[in-house]
Amino acid sequence: MLTRRKTLGLLAATPVSLTLVPTIALAREPEVFQNPVAINAIDPVGYFEQQKPVPGSTSHTRNWNGAEWHFANQSNADKFASDPETYAPVFGGYCAFAASRGYLAPTIPEAWTIYEGKLYLNANLRAQELWREDIPGNIAAGTKNWPGILG
Repeated sequence: MLTRRKTLGLLAATPVSLTLVPTIALAREPEVFQNPVAINAIDPVGYFEQQKPVPGSTSHTRNWNGAEWHFANQSNADKFASDPETYAPVFGGYCAFAASRGYLAPTIPEAWTIYEGKLYLNANLRAQELWREDIPGNIAAGTKNWPGILG
């Protein structure tokens, strides 16, 4: 039978013993926002070609950078496959405003910007508005934070 003093001693020693145990590495976030398909199954080429979010199709897919990407048609899938860096969103399709602030956030298709030929997505329309207040500054901050914020 444990006395009160021994019980308190065991409880007090527990935090010390936990610091002696090696820490467990946390899993790194994927480089591309997936829900479960890259950028919510929206065709990234559509932002450039139709100037709007265009749903992709399971009939036209490509795998790139650890994610499955969907496209509206074969032509868009081929364009992406020939030069994915041109069409893939910056910061892996995570919220560009959040990246500029040092954290990851999912995105919605309707909150997007093409700036200097690059696609940037945002978590919501308010984040898009804040992003657009200082695009060059937000890009610089996000680039500095990336990829360290992946974990």
